[in-house]
Amino acid sequence: MEELLSLFSLNFQSDLAIPLAGACVQAGFPSPADDYLEGCIDLNRELVSNKEATFYARVRGSSMKDIGIREGDVLVVDRSVLPRSGDLAVCCVNGEFTLKRYVEQNGRVTLQAENRAFSPIEVRRQDDFMVWGVVTYTIHKRR
Repeated sequence: MEELLSLFSLNFQSDLAIPLAGACVQAGFPSPADDYLEGCIDLNRELVSNKEATFYARVRGSSMKDIGIREGDVLVVDRSVLPRSGDLAVCCVNGEFTLKRYVEQNGRVTLQAENRAFSPIEVRRQDDFMVWGVVTYTIHKRR
């Protein structure tokens, strides 16, 4: 089971306004007319819907690499969101934090890695288990 390296609370005391491109960014050929900025975007406001229940977490390990979540990526985790089957969730199993896909089927919970090298974790009745929070965004460095 892989652990999260660290959990961070949000800091809303600082301003996180970043210039916003005035038009949608195209994945094809860019338009020369789109070379202007329009206003700012605050990533805290954009990524966080419940600031009292939202935390950042930095990923350690490779159990979610097949869906593009890599070591060092930052997760936005909302503790106020109730998990649904298929959600990515930060869970605590027997005292260890792990990031997995939460799957609930026929009253049973399984935590699935997104890396074939890792076996699913069947949550048993005797396990000390809780969904700590649901991942709402993933931020990863491209370079």
